Amino acid sequence: MNAGPKRAARPTLPAAVPPPGGTPARPFAWGQFAAITGVALAIFVIMRQLPTGTNLSHMDFRVDPRGTNVIEFCDPLNPQFIPVVAVRSPVTMTLTTGEPAVAGREVHALITLRTGSGKPVAPEDLLVTHTRQLHLLVIDPSLEDYQHVHPVPGRKPGEWAAGFTPRRSGVYRIFGDFTPAATGRGLYASVDLPVQAGAGEGGGGGAGVPAVAATMERNGYRFVLTTTPRPARAGQPIDLRFAILRPDGGPVPLGPVMGAYAHLVAFDEARSGFAHLHPVEPGVLQAPDPKTPVLNFKLTIPRAGRYTVWAQVNLGGEEVFVPHGLDVRE
Repeated sequence: MNAGPKRAARPTLPAAVPPPGGTPARPFAWGQFAAITGVALAIFVIMRQLPTGTNLSHMDFRVDPRGTNVIEFCDPLNPQFIPVVAVRSPVTMTLTTGEPAVAGREVHALITLRTGSGKPVAPEDLLVTHTRQLHLLVIDPSLEDYQHVHPVPGRKPGEWAAGFTPRRSGVYRIFGDFTPAATGRGLYASVDLPVQAGAGEGGGGGAGVPAVAATMERNGYRFVLTTTPRPARAGQPIDLRFAILRPDGGPVPLGPVMGAYAHLVAFDEARSGFAHLHPVEPGVLQAPDPKTPVLNFKLTIPRAGRYTVWAQVNLGGEEVFVPHGLDVRE
């Protein structure tokens, strides 16, 4: 049977041959490039307006390593007595008051912190340690008036405003305790403030270590500080056991202060430095036994002598400061 004439086959178009090396190149999207560039520039401008944190580096808190008597960064795991006065600190601390300081009258002081090269140490340059950026440890010549003060930032970078009421006359020594954000390690500085005698002075202002003992009673509580080994020895680690109890056997309403349930600060007779101690318990904010709260500390003191250890605690919402005597032998 005749199927009729055959139709001519439809010609097939040759497949597109890719250029050597892969997929054909697309035309450059200039509009998309311009949009991405514009967004990036906008983000850059916005980021430039945001706070960038500290402008100080680790090197701003170092002194000439070839020198001697250079203060070292504090290791919180190995508490030491820091001889602040006899060593060089990479931070200078100065103090000014609007009028002369008088015992029994509040002092309004302006503290200025600067690096060795003169750069201001502002709030963004310090870390928050124990709930504050800057701690001032204020002590009189007799070691009988200790106060812990927290300055607030002033109007200019590097300035900090503080207020406290000295109870005695004499040259007060003020230690600064702070941690630069650039290093993450504690640093210290000191400055002296002459205080004139006043009508509100609480007792004589003579020099000398107060007659304090390992057991003290204050505000209806008994505070006991014991050491291991006993007696304490210079250059050897000392374990300090700090206990609080009520003579009537009632509970002790101990609350946290600066992120811990107690702070100890040790001074020597010459006020050449100090040691700021915090409890070594694993759970620093775990409340101790309310019946007889006990907190443990560690300390190493390089020289023999008589020291005064001030305890700072929060009892029923009121901060209480209690001194203890500590004899350290050779």
